[in-house]
Amino acid sequence: MSTTTPGATSNDLDFLLKVDHLSTYFKTEAGIVKAVDDVSFTLRKGETIGIVGESGSGKSVTALSLMRLIPNPPGNIVGGSLIFNHPEKGIIDLRHLSTKEMQFERGNSISMIFQEPMTSLNPVFTCGDQVMETIILHQKVSKQEARRRTIELFDKVELPQPEVIFSKYPHQLSGGQKQRVMIAMAMSCNPSILIADEPTTALDVTVQSRILDLMRQLRDENNMSILFITHDLGVISEIADRVIVMYHGKIVEQGTVFEIFNNPKHPYTKGLLACRPKLDIRLKVLPVVSDFMERDMDGNFVEKNSKFNSLGQAILFNYITEDDLEDRNKKLAQLEPQLRVKNLKTWFPIKKGLFGKVSGHVKAVDDVSFEVYPGETIGLVGESGCGKTTLGRSILRLIEPSEGSIEFEGKDITHIKSDDLRKLRKDIQIIFQDPYSSLNPKMTIGEAIIEPMRVNRILESDYARKKKAIELLEKVGLKKIHFNRYPHEFSGGQRQRVCIARALALNPKFIICDESVSALDVSVQAQVLNLLNQLKEEFNFTYIFISHDLSVVKFMSDRIIVMNKGKIEEMGFSEDIYRDPKSEYTKRLIHSIPKVDLENILRTSKARQLQLRNS
Repeated sequence: MSTTTPGATSNDLDFLLKVDHLSTYFKTEAGIVKAVDDVSFTLRKGETIGIVGESGSGKSVTALSLMRLIPNPPGNIVGGSLIFNHPEKGIIDLRHLSTKEMQFERGNSISMIFQEPMTSLNPVFTCGDQVMETIILHQKVSKQEARRRTIELFDKVELPQPEVIFSKYPHQLSGGQKQRVMIAMAMSCNPSILIADEPTTALDVTVQSRILDLMRQLRDENNMSILFITHDLGVISEIADRVIVMYHGKIVEQGTVFEIFNNPKHPYTKGLLACRPKLDIRLKVLPVVSDFMERDMDGNFVEKNSKFNSLGQAILFNYITEDDLEDRNKKLAQLEPQLRVKNLKTWFPIKKGLFGKVSGHVKAVDDVSFEVYPGETIGLVGESGCGKTTLGRSILRLIEPSEGSIEFEGKDITHIKSDDLRKLRKDIQIIFQDPYSSLNPKMTIGEAIIEPMRVNRILESDYARKKKAIELLEKVGLKKIHFNRYPHEFSGGQRQRVCIARALALNPKFIICDESVSALDVSVQAQVLNLLNQLKEEFNFTYIFISHDLSVVKFMSDRIIVMNKGKIEEMGFSEDIYRDPKSEYTKRLIHSIPKVDLENILRTSKARQLQLRNS
């Protein structure tokens, strides 16, 4: 090969895959989109490379190009080579294989775990049948042998009761369990390369930690190489040996994990490292990528001359002191609670038999009590299924509670009539987790913001409402020209801003944010979190902020409620919960959060280098 990447030479004997000048373009109505533009890197045997970048950076298209899964049209690999050191066939170029030959290599030599396991698994077949199909197709074994291997794989990826899971359908499993089925499928033919495309995005931190442990274990046992794609550098620090940072289809920086985290060169990398909420210090505002880079006159991205020219400066000029936090907590404690929740229970009946006899209850919210003060942000944190979303919806009475009481501004709203409840919802709004499914795809975003104002008779005319809607769009960082566009024309972060603008349209006093940033890139997440805090200061909102990510909750919240199995496990000020957690469950949540610790990264890197040399 004529060119190589830093850290790899063309005469390496242990290379497994060499990507040279790969370019993948898409034809669109707006012109040619260079999704992957002249990308080169080398993957060695037994190595893990982390590819990191925001949505649209080209990292997933790079993976799909390696698998030859680019739909043509509109996409096409227009240049470059994909040199694979095949364990049996020697040096081959994946680009030059026939369709049939490439189909054989997929699964056998190179496997891929896709981002969303629910859409990657067929809902009409059992999990066991889907893994069996892969084994029979590639290994040419009997159904009995394929079944035995599938159950063995389910046991290897630590799925509980593998024989039971074998007969279950995807919708019957949790997110973490579905991801393990996908890993079992990818590992079914002992591939040389495993491509993992955002395999832990939107998973609980505890589940994420177990999935990363599992992938490390499988890599070491099988001497397998991994391309791990993510937008989160914190996750990369936990699993990768080397890092490739992509932006707008190009590689802007690459190096060992320690080099990237200790001394990032490119302003984009600095921005990605800075925008993740810190656990050990409380920042006033999260730095974002635009604080570190801008376009010059020629359209190139260059370092921005701002107060955030380094990660250290981003913290030094921007942290909240212990005294500031203590003063705020004292002021909150002197106020009358805006919301009182007392002994709240939301139980769902389990019905069995022909006549639907109730055999028990799912205790989603079980005897929960707490208070929220005006202008406060209460964080609700816990794993999926802990009851935090059900609690938020029970407060709004989108789900009717079974027992207990809810008081808002001194008024019991637990049993008020539907007309009064509709009026109350002007004061208490919710921002849902998935902005795309909570917006009508047939309605422009301007109309989506105007509609609740029209229903609640806010302002006198649609002209006045349109003017207010445009003001709200600009308030959340969008533009007047966006008013007549549809939801599919926006990115995930922009759609979430639309949902925030819609919630603001009714001038609420209290907003429940239900996992409102969990599926966003860390850079976009930082922008939305900053926006929520800015709006809170401007309009004096009170928030309940629901998330499974304790680092995000800690940044946003004055106090934190930790939930587990429908009950409150622990409650207290954010700093106290992090520094001195009382419950073992809370300690496990904190321990599972990826921590960027340079000493640990250096120690792990040295151990991995020794391991790779000896393997």
